Amino acid sequence: MTAKTYAILNYGCQMNESDAEHYAGQLQELGYKAAEDFHDADVVVVNTCCVRESAEKRILGKIGELKGVKANHPGQIVCVAGCMAQKDGEKLIKKHPQIDLLIGTAHVNGFKEILAEYLSEKGERVYNSLEVKESEFEGERIRQSGFSAWIPIMYGCNNFCTYCIVPYVRGRERSRSIENIVDEVRQAVVKGYKEFTLLGQNVNSYGKDFGVKDQFAKLLRRVNEIPGVERIRYMTSHPRDMHEDVIKAVAECEHICENFHIPFQSGSNKILKAMNRGYTREKYLELVAMIRRYVPEAAITTDIIVGFPGETEADFNDTLNLVKEVGFDAAFTFIYSKRSGTPAAAMEEQVPLDIKKARLNLLMEAQNISSLQRNEALVGKTLEVLAEGPSNNNNKVWSGRTRTNKLVLWPVEGCDFELGDKVQVQIETAQTWLLKGKAVE
Repeated sequence: MTAKTYAILNYGCQMNESDAEHYAGQLQELGYKAAEDFHDADVVVVNTCCVRESAEKRILGKIGELKGVKANHPGQIVCVAGCMAQKDGEKLIKKHPQIDLLIGTAHVNGFKEILAEYLSEKGERVYNSLEVKESEFEGERIRQSGFSAWIPIMYGCNNFCTYCIVPYVRGRERSRSIENIVDEVRQAVVKGYKEFTLLGQNVNSYGKDFGVKDQFAKLLRRVNEIPGVERIRYMTSHPRDMHEDVIKAVAECEHICENFHIPFQSGSNKILKAMNRGYTREKYLELVAMIRRYVPEAAITTDIIVGFPGETEADFNDTLNLVKEVGFDAAFTFIYSKRSGTPAAAMEEQVPLDIKKARLNLLMEAQNISSLQRNEALVGKTLEVLAEGPSNNNNKVWSGRTRTNKLVLWPVEGCDFELGDKVQVQIETAQTWLLKGKAVE
């Protein structure tokens, strides 16, 4: 008898990538095998994102495509999961009748039971109540990497930035216990995992729902002490909740990587207030100065939104000047797009698209200069790189990441190492988004 198959089409953030691993593990527990092509799969899970309009459009296009796919595969089950399923609920099923199951963000770990009930014709079609509290994941998740593991430490967000849909689709903050997190890391170490990324919408709020302060720094130190852990990363931080104790943990702990991703979104205090970010330009710069003081070699990266409602040329220049002043290693820059259900969508003074695009181009030009300068300063240095495998274009050239999350390429001919090994690479040339070098003893 031929085993039934599944395919997971994943979109969005690292938390979605972690959720996709959970879906895959539960499907395999039910006896499904991964399909080579989603067109042939018996179960297709579309794990969705609705943070930006562009992502929603791509996903809706894929859901539409599945109507024809399903018509050619009688009995195929189409499941739409994640943030769009949470936000749009039954509207999606009414518009796209090819959807069989709708799984909201709080139901990831119950997917196995939901699918089994649906197949037995006893279950429902829509599961998107945020009142359900996630159970701890039980069973084998199918991790995408053989050496690097996502570790969710909390779910949801309490910040309610006026442009952001996340609190509405992921719910309020709920933290996992330190004991359960540590246990998951230990189990992954036994299976050969070396690098661990602690995930949360705002990791610096970890443990607040327990009524205890500074829990995230304590968690970092606990994970750092686990034998076999070689690298620790985390994302994402919110400047409002980033404090000295976390920065000191990075400085003092051997295995925590020296990379701070701290979205500032706008350099204008007026816009930061309209965004409900909870800090000022001055406070953000104080945070950067503290990082430079405790961890001078750290890389600092950020997120920036251009064209938020009411953003004037002066406001944009405040953002541009902050980018130049800080000298970020990299920045993820976005044009503001309306998210229905958020306060910013109803704000007046929406910025015209052509102005947003022009500002984005100026911002990217400034950031590219900074990124190149930061990378050029590393030429001639020997850096520790975690080998991730052949590059996309040449299997004789491998790629990996430094502790500061810089992408490095190097030729592997004559080198003796394996996936997940630490390699010493002497940097020879620098580009805006990557470094090139050679492996050294």
